[in-house]
Amino acid sequence: MSSKRIIIPRGHTEPSPKRVRVLFGGTYIVDTRKAKLVWEKPFYPTYFFPHDALDTKYLQESSSSSYSGKIYDIVVGDRRAEGAVTKYFQTDGEDGKLAGLLRITFGAMDAWFEEDEQVFVHPKDPYKRVDVLQSSRHVRVEVNGVEVANTRSPALLFETGLPVRTYIKKTDCRVDIFLPSELTTQCPYKGTANYYHIRAGQELAKDIVWWYQSPILEVAAIKGYVAFYDERVDVWVDGEKQERPVSHFV
Repeated sequence: MSSKRIIIPRGHTEPSPKRVRVLFGGTYIVDTRKAKLVWEKPFYPTYFFPHDALDTKYLQESSSSSYSGKIYDIVVGDRRAEGAVTKYFQTDGEDGKLAGLLRITFGAMDAWFEEDEQVFVHPKDPYKRVDVLQSSRHVRVEVNGVEVANTRSPALLFETGLPVRTYIKKTDCRVDIFLPSELTTQCPYKGTANYYHIRAGQELAKDIVWWYQSPILEVAAIKGYVAFYDERVDVWVDGEKQERPVSHFV
């Protein structure tokens, strides 16, 4: 099962209707209704701000340099985020439309808020939708020829531009061969994921299963369910073997 990817052109820029706040060192260094969404990469947007949205008292010039702008450290009290801000000045070339804007490294800040809701990892794409639907499809999953899941009540997660993910109750899985992994990842649409390895025969399939202990409200139906990387396992749906999808994750 797959989903057609919608590609927003690199460099596409549009105003955000949301109030955006950026927290660092106990201070909201940005609080604006004039944020812009810029697709620096095709997969998701980044927040950019007018220069005057960030008070210069929080900025110190960095020793780093940029062809199309200046790089600054953010300093609040005894906290410093090195090279966390790029101010764009150049009016020509590929970055010309960014003149007068600045970008703050998302992960260098303590927290980001859209209105009063905290957002994680990166801003949500306004053109992406995530739906979870309960299903009665018969789904079997094998890893290295070993059946690891068999269910007739999966939850299917449809996320714009990505393969459909099948979430399965742990009680329908061979949890006796699941081994906890230390890996965690974050998704702005689902939350923080934990992972399992699977010991199938003599081989260890690392980080091949993930699950959300506390998913965000919009996808609460997958709480406690597990999903497999269909790119790395064999899946049958209603008796028909599925082609392994191709994605940028594997």
